[in-house]
Amino acid sequence: MVALTPAIAVWRLAHGAITAGFLAAIAVIWSAAITGRRGRWLRPAIAAIAGEGVVVALNHGDCPLGPMGEHVGDPVPFFELLLSPRAARRAIPALGGFTALGIALVAARGRTHGAELAT
Repeated sequence: MVALTPAIAVWRLAHGAITAGFLAAIAVIWSAAITGRRGRWLRPAIAAIAGEGVVVALNHGDCPLGPMGEHVGDPVPFFELLLSPRAARRAIPALGGFTALGIALVAARGRTHGAELAT
């Protein structure tokens, strides 16, 4: 077991803050999908998630921040701090699919809403 050094603690806090930001973006997307209200944060949320999706895809489905954690000596992948190893491996694909569904609903709702306004 590796001791929780100040570097690892700061790393985990930073990674947690980044994760919280992406979870907030997912919440913004799903709020728009459910309510039909498009606030000023919807486009930045979709852009952030799309950018993260590209980076994760280029990293073969893994969180691109994992190697940074290893660099500071953190032996535990971030999601494994909260979930079992099995659930942690499935977290990013599950969140990606859930978010893609939310974006699809926002897009479909936008087309439907625009068609209703045109008539």
